[in-house]
Formats: sequence, C-alpha cells, structure tokens
Amino acid sequence: MSKILIRGGTVVTAEAESRADVLVDGEVVVAVGEGLDATGAQVIDAGGAYVLPGGIDPHTHMELPFMGTVASEDFFTGTSAAAAGGTTTIIDFVIPAPKQRLLEAFHTWRGWAAKSATDYSFHVAVTWWDDSVAADMATLCTQHGVNSFKHFMAYKGAIMCDDEILVNSFLRAKELGALCTVHAENGELVFRLQQAIFDKGITGPEGHPLSRPPMVEGEAANRAIRIAEALGVPLYIVHNSCEQSLQAITRAKLEGQRVFGEVLSQHLVIDDSVYRNPDWDKAAHYVMSPPFRSKEHQLALWRGLQAGMLQTTATDHCCFCTPQKRAGINDFRKIPNGTGGVEDRMSVLWSHGVRTGRLSPSEFVAVTSTNTAKIFNIYPKKGTIAVGSDADLVVWDPAKTRVISKETHHQNIDFNIYEGMATIGNPAVTLVRGTVVWQNDQLDTTRGFGRYLNRPCWAPFWASQNQRNALAEPTAVVRTQPT
Repeated sequence: MSKILIRGGTVVTAEAESRADVLVDGEVVVAVGEGLDATGAQVIDAGGAYVLPGGIDPHTHMELPFMGTVASEDFFTGTSAAAAGGTTTIIDFVIPAPKQRLLEAFHTWRGWAAKSATDYSFHVAVTWWDDSVAADMATLCTQHGVNSFKHFMAYKGAIMCDDEILVNSFLRAKELGALCTVHAENGELVFRLQQAIFDKGITGPEGHPLSRPPMVEGEAANRAIRIAEALGVPLYIVHNSCEQSLQAITRAKLEGQRVFGEVLSQHLVIDDSVYRNPDWDKAAHYVMSPPFRSKEHQLALWRGLQAGMLQTTATDHCCFCTPQKRAGINDFRKIPNGTGGVEDRMSVLWSHGVRTGRLSPSEFVAVTSTNTAKIFNIYPKKGTIAVGSDADLVVWDPAKTRVISKETHHQNIDFNIYEGMATIGNPAVTLVRGTVVWQNDQLDTTRGFGRYLNRPCWAPFWASQNQRNALAEPTAVVRTQPT
C-alpha cells in the first residue's frame, strides 16, 4: 500500500481544529502534524480546505425486503453513493421476519453486505421472542461483534414489538452489555388512525402524516424511556422527528438517565408541505416513518442537536423507486416507507448547520461521525483523525458548490428528496481506509472493499451504571405479621 500525505489543511476533530498535515501509510493514519515529510508519498493538497474524519451513518437500510418489495439500493451502490458524499462507514439493520432465527437473518445480511465499498456493521432487530432469541442475542454479541439491538414499536401485524417483547429483550441486552435501540411510534394508535383516515376517503400520501401525528411518536418515546429506566438499561432512540420525542429525551437526560437521540438530516430541513404536492408520485416519495413534520418541529430538532440532547445524525436511507411507491396508488397505507439521502447528509448538514452558525466545524464532526463511533464502540478506530485510526478521511472544501439532483446523484433511485437544493461545502476527496475513492467529482469504488466491523459490548460499564437504578439490590423491610 502506498503512502498518502494530505498537506496544508485544517484538521478538524470533535475536540479541536488545527493546521496540520495527515500522513497515511496503508490503511491507517501514522502521523498528524505540521511539515510532515512527503518522501515517497502521494500528495493531496488540502490548502484552504478542512480534513475531517469520514462520516458514519448509523441508520441505513440497503436492499431491505419491506412492504412487499425490496429497497432499490444494494450494499455496493449504497456505500458507493455514501462515499461520494463523505460517508465512509454505515451501520445497517438485520431485520428478521417474525419467527425467523436472528442468526439466520444475520448471516443472510452478511452475505448481501459482502459487496460493500465501505466498512459496515449491523444492528439486529428483535421482532419476536422465545428462548432461541435470547440465545441468538448472546451468540451475536460474543461471536459476531453485535452490540446493539433494534425494536420496532410500529408496524403492527409485521415486526412490531409489544411491551412484553421490549422487556424481555431489554433485560437480555442488559445481561449482555448491549445497547437497546427503538423506533418510537405507538403501533396500535397508528393502525387505528390509518383506518380512520382511510375511512374518511383520504387515500393519498397526505394521509400518511395525518395517521402518524407527533403525539404517537412522543408517547412511544416516553414509554420506551420509562421501561429502560425501570430496567436500568441505556437506550438509543432512532430518527426523532418531533418536539414531543425530543422533550421525552430531554427530561430523561436531565434526570440522569442514559438516553441517546438520533435525528435525520431530512427531518431538519424538509417539512410536511411535501405531502400536499398535487403530483402523487412526488408526494409519495416522501412517505417515510416517522413522517416529515411542520416547521416548528424542525426548529426544535435543531435546538436539540445544538444543545446535545440529540447526539447523532443519520439518514434512514431506504430507497424505493417510483413504480415501487405506486403500490399504494389507491391506499397510502401500502406506499413503501422510505427515502434516500446517504449521499447528501454531510453537505446538507454543513450548508444548513455550519454555514448558518448553528454548528461549529467540530460540532459537525461530532454529530456526523465521532458521537456515533463512541456510542456504538468503534472509536477511535473510526470517528477521529489520530495515529492508529483507520484512514477514513474527507478533504472538505467549504466553498465547493453543488445542486442536488437525481440526474447527478449516485444513489440507485429515480428521485431525490432534496431535488434542486444548492449546497455550499462538499467533499473534494474521500479516502476509505487509505484508498482514494472520490476525487475530481469522480467515484472510484471497489465492490467488496468494505469490511465488517466488530463492535464489542460494554458489560462492565453498563453494570456500573445500574447501581443507581431501581433494580439495585433492594433493602428488605422487616414487618410484624398481623395476627
């Protein structure tokens, strides 16, 4: 492997900014400092640019079988598009069918992901419960480097977890030192509201947000948080879209509970007016869950991100092309849920976050990379620029402009939810483990170059946190028995 010297840029980590060169040898960073020797190295000029850790998207769904179809983006096209946008690692989801063994599903997803162009890992969903699920959770933790389990509180009749499943899985995760994550929407309420909206004759995409109002998300978020509090387990809530779920997270964090919150770049900049587009196809492309909200929720989410109540940004990248969306042409409940965005997250967040003053460059790095690496235990291998870290690097040009369009994006979908949005601040060069995969607006990825990331559990750490919760060793009360 050849050496690469990234020279003359401003190196940005979650902690600091400094003018420095970055020397890469093979797949790792071997030196960070001023005036590094370029002998024998390919030199990349980063003058006037930032050098950032590669982005980490903690929430994607490549080639997901869902709602009677399969997501159009596979692991090669999806991770390639991610690299074009400065994201060099994804954490996808293994979602077993009801009654399917978790290990069987995991191996299926590992096979699909072998074609990835960037490094990847998996959360594994718990969609049902018996002793085999508990056993498979242990095997996944100890033998396959899985340290997070997903729970869908929505999608009744398919993959929804009731409270019994949540409690069983949360307790098992606690034993293993794994992190519980939830999709927080009250599935029973969604089911009832969907039927009520449809019965009123509202069959188009505008019915989707009406059937999933903010209080449905807020209730589920609060319920999951309180179950986690009672059991003494940490909790990660994915794709928070509204003020109600943010309030639940904020209350819990201020009470000292260990709760993490994720927000999608889409929910920060797109509002619910998209569902009222008279063009059915365009409106349907925004059908995802939770849905897009009104502008006041966007303002609350930005404040939550700035205040540290939301720690990570993601995309929930799950692409369905127009013919697939048309499965719900007469019934919004049948429109496959999902949007794209893995290629655009970084530039959208820079343009609407850093350039507006909402985020500093270091805060940008934290919410697009470092926090995810720390929460899911791949730091400092990923998420920073330091000696020994993987050389997942982005030379970020703060002046580079781009107009987002389906005509020029690399995502495998015939629509872009940001169509026509102009961004200022985009990747000039992307390196994945020391290999240049994006430069001069040209993508050069290799099928199968990505590696699976083991993510160890934290059993000793979580155990120490549990001393303060309600499951700490109780003190017996001696009472005189009535006669």
